[in-house]
Amino acid sequence: MSRETPAPTIGQVALIALFVTSLVTAQLTATKLLAFDLPVSLPIVGAAIVLPGAALAYAVTFLATDCYTELYGRRPAQVLVNVGFGMNFVLLALVWSTILAPWAGYGVPAEQFETVLGAGTNIVIASLAAYVISQNYDVLAFHWIRDRTDGEHLWARNIGSTASSQAIDTVIFVVLAFGILPRLIGVGQVTGWDLVFELIVGQYLLKLLIALLDTPIVYGVVGAIRRQEAGDESATDALAWRS
Repeated sequence: MSRETPAPTIGQVALIALFVTSLVTAQLTATKLLAFDLPVSLPIVGAAIVLPGAALAYAVTFLATDCYTELYGRRPAQVLVNVGFGMNFVLLALVWSTILAPWAGYGVPAEQFETVLGAGTNIVIASLAAYVISQNYDVLAFHWIRDRTDGEHLWARNIGSTASSQAIDTVIFVVLAFGILPRLIGVGQVTGWDLVFELIVGQYLLKLLIALLDTPIVYGVVGAIRRQEAGDESATDALAWRS
């Protein structure tokens, strides 16, 4: 007799959905460059920070993986990250199959459609390289800090793993997406190296701020899912006892 596989919990499905949604959103919004004025002028970036539009969405993926690692362990989190890596290829294939399909002659012009979504090819390629390195590093760093603190101080592993992995991700992604790939394969806008450096600093400043601010959110999400799963387990035990 085959043993029934336990169903995934609501919290587990929600974290997977949050991770995948944020990942896809990041790929589709990264080509727009954003500029935010600062109250003071900073070295390198001046009075404004410039960053890719994907910065916020991509930062959410790290929040999701940190919560997932805390709740379900290193191996399940690595599976989530690596499956997400494969889904980037699905995204790229679906976008280009739509670009190459014949246009009906009305709606969004084919040239505009390709300009907006096709420009994301360099973004996806750069993201793949940055993603597979930084996300796997994030899971390992989170687990390493957890082992060194005997499972205490969730804030330390959340901030420590995210801050360091986001630095790795930012450098790889921005240099490839806006510096090397547009020059190498002719896809995307060629960006001056001074702006590339500004993008690295601007994007990392935002990601570092998010890493600091999202710690209460991580505590809240982890606590809520643990309470929900404990309640589900108690209800299941009660039903089993009555039967």
